[in-house]
Amino acid sequence: MPAMKKSQRKKGHDPYASLRSRDFRLYIITNFLLIFGNQMVIVALGWELYMKTGQVLDLGLMGLFTFLPAIGLALLGGNVADRYDRRRILIVSTLAYLAGLAGLCWASSLHDESANFRWVVFGFLFLMGTCNAFYNPAKQAMIRQLVAPKDLTNAITWGSSAFQLASVTGPAACGFLLERVPYPYIYGTSIVFEVLFLFALMGFDLRKQARNRASINITSLMEGARFVWNTKPILATITMDLFAVLLGGCTALMPSFVKDILHSGPFSLGWLQAAPSIGAFLMALTIAQRPMKRPGLLLLWAVAGFGAATIVFGLSRNLWLSLAMMFLIGALDNISVIVRGSLVQVLTPDRLLGRVQAVNYLFINSSNQLGAFESGTVAALVGTVPSVVLGGIGSIAIVLGVAYLWPQVARLRSLQATR
Repeated sequence: MPAMKKSQRKKGHDPYASLRSRDFRLYIITNFLLIFGNQMVIVALGWELYMKTGQVLDLGLMGLFTFLPAIGLALLGGNVADRYDRRRILIVSTLAYLAGLAGLCWASSLHDESANFRWVVFGFLFLMGTCNAFYNPAKQAMIRQLVAPKDLTNAITWGSSAFQLASVTGPAACGFLLERVPYPYIYGTSIVFEVLFLFALMGFDLRKQARNRASINITSLMEGARFVWNTKPILATITMDLFAVLLGGCTALMPSFVKDILHSGPFSLGWLQAAPSIGAFLMALTIAQRPMKRPGLLLLWAVAGFGAATIVFGLSRNLWLSLAMMFLIGALDNISVIVRGSLVQVLTPDRLLGRVQAVNYLFINSSNQLGAFESGTVAALVGTVPSVVLGGIGSIAIVLGVAYLWPQVARLRSLQATR
């Protein structure tokens, strides 16, 4: 592990604090592989579906069918994460998720040109979304059991770095493989990585989990939502992220941009999908080395910049300009990810962490999967370019609204001191 510089020790900041935990290092490595595989699946499945149906709306429906289970199950998943052993929840939900991946392999192999191909795919995406409703709250809450409380923000930053690095290399690798191997090979690779994560998970030495023994009822289901509502820094950052990405997300439409606007192929698709994560990865490394002094104000400017970059991307007809804007979009968006994730971990009591993470997951999925559906629907109605440009304008408007409704966001100082 890299030694701390004298200046870092003197200031009391250790940029590698969480990485000194063996279990957290193993988690980072195996989670990287898992996300790498999942990113390849997302890119390959979107390209396969668009090539076979030619319908931009199908790209939006992919997000909708992945998100639908979260509407009814996310709060229940958070309750389960606070009540039962999180490791067991992850094992069971991962096994079910593997069944969904196997189903995609089967659908790609046997329903190559079938008119029902899209509906078979949507069905397996619905199954995988159901698994995620239980998997994600438990996984995010488990991070607190892997590292010391003082290292949580550092762990979230490095976790984001690993996520973004996987999100860079996964789509790039997929863009290279799409022209060389059949789709089921790509889905099968993700299955292998999921299994590796399972084996690592069973070996973690987790800190004791504070469990909620009360029965599951309406009150317990809504307790996480009430905590978020009453904790204004969390509510403001989640709300801004939800609506900014919901309106300004353009990743779901990437196959349409590549094929119909930039007139390119799978290799360009892979790099355009990877560019946001390259920016986000470099931003995470920067934050790990130099913690944010005024995270609230930086967050507002970052989301406004996200909206502006989205507008430029929508208007671009040049591949290099489009790549630059996607790079900037990822770098700015990751500021929001780190600030929001740190606030949730630092401010939430352990007995509520699963339920609060479930609310966080519901908002994130609303912005990503539901945002993909919104993008696909609006693109089908008014065109791909207008839908992206209008979304970027909407993201900037959301920043202005949050700054007006919650002025304390701009005054937010140290994330750890917020408690």
